[in-house]
Amino acid sequence: MKKSYMPQSELEMIIPNIQDVLLARSRIAPYLPPTPMHSYPAINDLIGTEVFIKHENYQPVGAFKVRGGVNLISQMSAAERERGVAAASTGNHGQSVSYAARLFGVRAWIVVPERANPGKVAAMRGMGAEVIFHGERFDEARVYCERLARDQGLRYIHSGDEPLLIAGVATQALEMFESEPHLETIIVPVGGGSGAAGVAIVARALDPRVRVIGVQSEAAPSAYESWKQKRLVEAPNRTAAEGLATGSPFALPQKILWEMLDDFILLSEEEILRAMAWMVERAHTLAEAAGAAPLAAAYRMRDEVAGKKVGLVCSGGNTSIEQLQHALSLL
Repeated sequence: MKKSYMPQSELEMIIPNIQDVLLARSRIAPYLPPTPMHSYPAINDLIGTEVFIKHENYQPVGAFKVRGGVNLISQMSAAERERGVAAASTGNHGQSVSYAARLFGVRAWIVVPERANPGKVAAMRGMGAEVIFHGERFDEARVYCERLARDQGLRYIHSGDEPLLIAGVATQALEMFESEPHLETIIVPVGGGSGAAGVAIVARALDPRVRVIGVQSEAAPSAYESWKQKRLVEAPNRTAAEGLATGSPFALPQKILWEMLDDFILLSEEEILRAMAWMVERAHTLAEAAGAAPLAAAYRMRDEVAGKKVGLVCSGGNTSIEQLQHALSLL
């Protein structure tokens, strides 16, 4: 039987600290320049306060997760690189792994749901990954991918339970504080929770007074229910927001969020789609549903955040034409 290169459970539960994030930035810097953070008058008017949007949709794969992929694969052993990597994804994690694998000459297998975003699938294939379709939802693809990794001896890269991934994506928060040191609230989308966990780690280290707020769709509330109940809770996954589409919670991000996340809210699908349209109309930027969710949350919370400097993580811009058309129809 081939040796499995799946991460060990004790490793999975190691919480990265600010030193890990700083090391991640030094590893990522040769490959990924900082992304911009801008404030837009029309967005400020909408929310009624000063808002800063962190544009992770400007990453080369159109999403924040590439930070984690580069950090993790840069630290893999020669034996792991030789065997190759496997990941399950609705798109952005898969693109991250594909991009980093190409950088370091590693073969990648990505398992996606059968109705995965065609643009994301094409991007992964364009970066040299072998894309395998399996299951209707992400969680079915994940189970199949774990089995594939065991059978083939591949290094399975979980989309959340990886300290190096979390430390890598946390570098987006370092850049946010460097661009605007006086942020008072940061709102970040949550699917598996690696991005929110990374933001919380950095905020706790740099300025514990900053409130970090997670946001998820009410059509896929697994992470929210897990955070609220302080235990891992599965929930139906029916959201059209691919970056928020997780039916089973991830242990390591949840461990961090239980300790460090200040608040967590659920949004309707319509609120999220309307925020996608606002991002086009008022910030002149293309955000996928997950990337627009923080704006929807800020609008819901506009009385609470009035007078505060608010940072929004636009986690990605990889939407489909059909979803964008639907969003724009809500204007």
